[in-house]
Amino acid sequence: MKNPSSQDNNATPVGRYAPTPSGTLHLGNLRTAVAAWCSIRSRGGKFLLRIEDLDRQRCSREMEERQLEDLAALGLDWDEEPFRQSDRDDVYHGQLKKLENYRLVYPCFCSRKDIREALSAPHAPMGNVYPGTCTSLSRDEAQARIANGEQHCWRLGTAQAPRFFFDAFMGQQAINIATDGGDFVVRRADGFYAYQLACAVDDALSGITEVLRGEDLVDSGARQAYLLTCLGLPVPRYLHIPLVVGSDGTRLAKRLGSQDLRGLAEDGHDIGTVLSWIGWSLGQLDFGERINHPGELLERWDVHRIPREQTVLREEDLRRFNPPARP
Repeated sequence: MKNPSSQDNNATPVGRYAPTPSGTLHLGNLRTAVAAWCSIRSRGGKFLLRIEDLDRQRCSREMEERQLEDLAALGLDWDEEPFRQSDRDDVYHGQLKKLENYRLVYPCFCSRKDIREALSAPHAPMGNVYPGTCTSLSRDEAQARIANGEQHCWRLGTAQAPRFFFDAFMGQQAINIATDGGDFVVRRADGFYAYQLACAVDDALSGITEVLRGEDLVDSGARQAYLLTCLGLPVPRYLHIPLVVGSDGTRLAKRLGSQDLRGLAEDGHDIGTVLSWIGWSLGQLDFGERINHPGELLERWDVHRIPREQTVLREEDLRRFNPPARP
């Protein structure tokens, strides 16, 4: 295994936002985009956008265009033309071959049913951990099965993975990849590359120095940092911030039609209201204080002021940021 290249602390900060065009961006998504943009722009850094459309069935160009329009409507900008992960199979293939050459990945011929049955057997690993069935296959046997046309995915071995992950917002996290899911998929059995590989590789090869996103992805952060270490690629600084939840405590979700920019407008909330609520929910504005552009947050931006608890989306809170009624 190769050691990761270290990030240059004096280098220009480079951040990104990477939406999946499977639906419109709800208020939680928009909040994360603003936070990632502010964190980079406040230090004079470079901000990139990429389209995570690996799931061809769920993603669409229509949603991609809608998302870009909404981000621009908020006043966010980016420094290069966004690229799509669906166009980068050759890049991911090259990195997978490196892992194969290092003998850090192996083909796995297990179906989901095979894994369920293995986990139900006596003395099987506790929880939803891949039992390592295919790790015992010899290289010759695995190659013979591949040549015979057997469907298989590729998994990254995690026996050497660290048991802790440092997050610049959350602090040291006890995440043991080997016992929490085990060896994970980097290329799926259908031939598509897995999120963990594509996301990590794109961050490294794009020169990303900082990844700010929701706390629901902190486990992915641990896996992606480990994967980049295996590849000898630079590991970005990760910050995973608390999510926005509904009044019932459930996460907002694109597929459920949670509040998006057009829906908010239909409810009487203009762009300034949305930005002001976002700024307040991120701890950068006083309650009721109003702004009309994310650039107004840059001089006061302090990532350490972001609340440590989840933000509850309440209609009455949003209305406090609406413009005053005209006389």
